[in-house]
Amino acid sequence: MADSGQAGSTAPRKRADARRNEKALLEAAAAAFVASGVDAPVRDVAARAGVGVATIYRHFPTRADLVVAVYRHQVEACAEAGPALSADSASPHAALVRWVDLFVDFLITKHGLAEALQSDSATFATLHEYFLDRLVPVCADLLDAAAKAGEVRPDVQALELLRGVGNLCVGAGKDPRYDARRVVGFLLAGLRPDR
Repeated sequence: MADSGQAGSTAPRKRADARRNEKALLEAAAAAFVASGVDAPVRDVAARAGVGVATIYRHFPTRADLVVAVYRHQVEACAEAGPALSADSASPHAALVRWVDLFVDFLITKHGLAEALQSDSATFATLHEYFLDRLVPVCADLLDAAAKAGEVRPDVQALELLRGVGNLCVGAGKDPRYDARRVVGFLLAGLRPDR
């Protein structure tokens, strides 16, 4: 879970080992959710993380707290990957493609996370805004760099691309004949400028 780190925050910063433990818990919970859905037993999450059940409840008093934290953690990982991929990729287009691939992973590995979050509409609305606030600017930066390099059309908006990818990932894994990654690849190929 990302530290809020907002200016003026009065909450004490967690120790490095506490942040590592929390990150391990979130990654274990995400893996359990992928394997068994958001109703995975807490003892399974604890076993994956190598901690006791009480440790999970100390960090996340309710299942909803854990689900929200996993979602935010995964959004942060996706957001932080953008600049790293920009620095490490052979071209801006390659960075964009690699980032979209991570975004697809984020979308298709939810297994009920969105449905669980939608059960509390206020929480879901807040998290959706958080999702947009964190990921739209990252996508926009990647798109802008690729457009400036002449590798994608300059008229593509980040929100359009994210929604398009999101819509193509709906239902992924429910029909073995549908490969969301392949179809997203078609979408990305369509971003190339006319030559």
